[in-house]
Amino acid sequence: MNYYLDRYAVLKWLEIPSVYQIRNDELYELDGKSFAFFKSCMTDPGCRTEDSAFIDYCVEEMLVTKEQVPVKRPRLLRSPDPSLRYLELQITNVCNLRCKHCYIGDESHRELSLKQIGNILREFEEMQGLRVLITGGEPLLHTKFDAVNEMLQDFMLRKVLFSNGLALNKANLKGLNVEEIQVSIDGLEEAHDTLRGNGMFTRSMEAVRAAREAGFDVSIATMAHPGNLPDLDEMEGLFKGLGIKDWTVDVPCITGRLREHAEFHLKPEAGRTYLGYGYGAGLHGTGQGFGCGLHLMSVFADGKAAKCTFYADRAVGAVEQGLQSCWERIKPVQLKSLACDCEYLDACRGGCRYRAELLDGKNGRDLYRCALYGVLSGKHER
Repeated sequence: MNYYLDRYAVLKWLEIPSVYQIRNDELYELDGKSFAFFKSCMTDPGCRTEDSAFIDYCVEEMLVTKEQVPVKRPRLLRSPDPSLRYLELQITNVCNLRCKHCYIGDESHRELSLKQIGNILREFEEMQGLRVLITGGEPLLHTKFDAVNEMLQDFMLRKVLFSNGLALNKANLKGLNVEEIQVSIDGLEEAHDTLRGNGMFTRSMEAVRAAREAGFDVSIATMAHPGNLPDLDEMEGLFKGLGIKDWTVDVPCITGRLREHAEFHLKPEAGRTYLGYGYGAGLHGTGQGFGCGLHLMSVFADGKAAKCTFYADRAVGAVEQGLQSCWERIKPVQLKSLACDCEYLDACRGGCRYRAELLDGKNGRDLYRCALYGVLSGKHER
């Protein structure tokens, strides 16, 4: 029997050739023989093998199917090294909230044009990208979001929409061309609303439930602050009960509006308690010997690009110069270059490098992660 590549399976020529299942968000590394097999699954008359156990596994993992589904697949090109796998795409910085911890601050309103968004997605796909993280502000407030949403279905990428949930409803969820929605929930009702405004917890949780009922994968991001520690155990039970895919708990960097709200600042020694919460694989990873951001880049609403959202003031270029050109200017963080020397370095990966620079200088330590692993020195605890 002949088989064909699944509608949502796509070959990616990364450092190691791979096949990516967009719906399941799984990346499978391939040897030369397997890579050639999957390439043959892309065209008539399809692929076949005498290895029944292998083909059964591929069917179970939704990598191949017995029926050929017409789909326009991207060109199979070798990726840069390191590969750009995760793109934070801020399509607008306009928001319907004014959160006290927002890293964006109060910049003038900007948004990417449809042409810019299309060009960025096409180049990202050709660079063998995996996930595009569609962010804001509130991305649903882009003046042409319906056109952006229509465009998304043309790309074989996993689309993750970041939202505060206020503009999500049963009507627009029906036509949303993304696989995953991430909503920010910063505590239970009182703790969440102290950051985001009265009534916002109820509305955001309504959006979480509606998104799950509509069949989307849902992840949740929580920013740690002094008011939400008592809530974290209950939040974990709540989120697992709702079938939340990933829950990320992190300490915000003291930048943007958070500088003006000292009551929400956390000292490094609090890292041990807060950063021990959360579950799931998260939205992006790194590689052996490298710090965070090895495969990540951000594009902002003004068209500039940087290593991540916190480095907006240190842009490496503009998208008009080409996404790959911007990517090549970002230098990976090597763990051996850091001041970190504890036994947990391979697990910690140096933590958040932006936060480390704020607290301990260039190549310094992320003191919150040091606290998590119990290696925070006395002089920094005070």
